[in-house]
Amino acid sequence: MTLRRQLVLAVTAAMLPLLAAPAAHELERTRVTLTLASDGRFDLTVANDPLWLLLRLETFAGGAIPPNLTPAQRDQRLAQLTSEFADRIVLFVDAHEVRAAAVRYVPPRDTDDLASYHLTGVMPRDATRLRWLYGLVADSYPLEIRRPDGTSTIEWIDGTNWSSVIDLSQAFTPPTRREIITQYLRLGYTHILPKGVDHILFVLGIFLLSPRVRPLLLQVTAFTVAHSITLALSVFGIIALPSRLVEPLIALSIAYVAIENVAMQKLKPWRLLLVFLFGLLHGLGFAGVLSELGLPRDQFVTALLMFNLGVEAGQLTVIAIAACATFAFAKREWYRRRIVIPVSLAIAAVGLYWTVVRWIGG
Repeated sequence: MTLRRQLVLAVTAAMLPLLAAPAAHELERTRVTLTLASDGRFDLTVANDPLWLLLRLETFAGGAIPPNLTPAQRDQRLAQLTSEFADRIVLFVDAHEVRAAAVRYVPPRDTDDLASYHLTGVMPRDATRLRWLYGLVADSYPLEIRRPDGTSTIEWIDGTNWSSVIDLSQAFTPPTRREIITQYLRLGYTHILPKGVDHILFVLGIFLLSPRVRPLLLQVTAFTVAHSITLALSVFGIIALPSRLVEPLIALSIAYVAIENVAMQKLKPWRLLLVFLFGLLHGLGFAGVLSELGLPRDQFVTALLMFNLGVEAGQLTVIAIAACATFAFAKREWYRRRIVIPVSLAIAAVGLYWTVVRWIGG
């Protein structure tokens, strides 16, 4: 088997598993808020996507999700799994585990909302040190801690790892500008690599149209300007669209760009316009993620800019990897026929599948 045939088969095979993961921008959609009262009582709220919660909890409970599950049936089952959920939470206070006295499930208000579990209990009045563990998630997520004096802070937790030791005896110090810059750059970058599979496929679709630098730069610039506009407008509350509409359209944009790679070989003016319009959609997708992660109120603009720069760095990394992978044969006469067309068709198939699944699931 020739090298180029092996490459096409490898790329196509790598895309097939993507059919099993149609949902984007989830980051497991985790938000945790721990509210402490002066008398030692605490209120813990853990919010996640309800279907994701059910999939994970049924794994621990030894059950399975029945086909054609309605939202009401899903919520009924999640309400029955409160003890399973409580077992995934560990509050370690001053070297002793603190268990919740009560756990209740709160269903989402509409299809775009998160479901949540509310846990209440009592900590020692003079508690000084807290360590936290949530044994369901793999992605980083924010843990907001609200103190009795009204101050609050956000600790970023790395998936299923233990938190660092959190000092409860002193007023919280807000993160520095440098910490915000580092944190949100990383969040933006990791939203593309490795988590933003749909954005990766869209950028690859842009890359595959032509191996020449000028068409690539024009498309990337149009896409960057567009998604930066809607990311900012959406985060500032000027525009908003429900994710059940945005996500299928993002998937459709992936399919369209890939199909157009098969139909034409040169950059046309309408392609730039469409890439710009699709960039507006992707910006709304980025904004949805950022709204779930939250932005610090005192350094709002810095965090927004750093997240966007992180996204750009992720996209440029995708392009750099693709350029390195195709550099040796991008100008060969068989490159379009044996690389561009088969890979574009594979991307289009994934995009169309996601479009259908997200539309039905929305």
